[in-house]
Amino acid sequence: MTTTLIDGIGLLYTGDPAREEIRDAALVLEDGLVAWLGPAGRAPAADRRIAAGGRCVIPGFVDSHAHLVFAGDRTAEFEARMAGQAYTGGGIRTTVAATRRAGDAELATRAAALVAEMLAQGTTTVEIKSGYGLSVEDERRSLEIATGLTDETTYLGAHLVPDGVTADDYVRLVTGEMLAACAPYAKWVDVFCERGAFDGDQTREILGAGIKAGLLARVHANQLTEGPGVRIACELGAASADHCTHLSAADVDALASSGTVATLLPGAEFSTRSPYPDARRLIDAGVTVALATDCNPGSSFTSSMPFCVALAVREMRMTPLEAIRAATYGGARALRRADVGWLGPGARADLVVLDAPSYTHLAYRPGVPLVHQVFQGGLLLE
Repeated sequence: MTTTLIDGIGLLYTGDPAREEIRDAALVLEDGLVAWLGPAGRAPAADRRIAAGGRCVIPGFVDSHAHLVFAGDRTAEFEARMAGQAYTGGGIRTTVAATRRAGDAELATRAAALVAEMLAQGTTTVEIKSGYGLSVEDERRSLEIATGLTDETTYLGAHLVPDGVTADDYVRLVTGEMLAACAPYAKWVDVFCERGAFDGDQTREILGAGIKAGLLARVHANQLTEGPGVRIACELGAASADHCTHLSAADVDALASSGTVATLLPGAEFSTRSPYPDARRLIDAGVTVALATDCNPGSSFTSSMPFCVALAVREMRMTPLEAIRAATYGGARALRRADVGWLGPGARADLVVLDAPSYTHLAYRPGVPLVHQVFQGGLLLE
């Protein structure tokens, strides 16, 4: 097996809570994994050497919330919001109509392009949801396409009640025929628990059916208003409650006393001119926080985790260390992954070499393409 030494690392952020930062560091990669890391002066010999030139190295970003299988465009909706129109989530129907019209090849090509765009910006693990089909066949094919791009696939048939169907009938479909068709292609089940989408009772029923079918739970919770989503996520042992924009004291307490991660999606607030989540409140309460892009054509059409890190620092009162931790280790926790989001012996060799001396530059120099090199599974991507 070929071993690769990366040395000359000015600052190594490991993501390992036991030893988060090492200066003047080196890494050895072997067979797709990290075999060794530590001070550069103690590095073992390897078959080949790559010099980092004093740059900072971090784990690959873990984007635990993305909607990448879709067709169409919602530029007009974005322009209307920038002119003062409020975001309600209703534009999802526009994307549903376009997605249903699109062929498999069109959907797969676009999703693959977005994954490649993410990878070029340092995202080495991404979750992909369905949710723009809202029919048995369109949800199934969306998830089948997603399985070709990631292991982290999420059944989001409960994104919205489509036109022409009653809410009760649609919940029966989502928990019955649609679930049976989609479960073989999904790892997770998700519900948009929100005013105008699914209420608390419907959310419990849909998540319960998904869990019974062998899927793990995550929840779109408390994006537009306070509601039951966060507490339902904690009650059912969901891996993650996503958005967490409008939280009561009881919501924060529930997150702090559970294993549910609060996944914050600042790209959505940026693109909808909405209030940002109070990350400081969550972190100070002891809640595990993740950052993700929420990449989707309506409310957060960004594929950039570095951009979300910059927003988290500037708008959500996170320190640069807290933000990079949330974008790597936190994202892995939100996906219940122990092999990604950190760097240490046995971890997957997913890492990013930044063209900067520190990860702080991701927020300090927003919008600047600082990703110098990306390794995925130990392979340097060209």
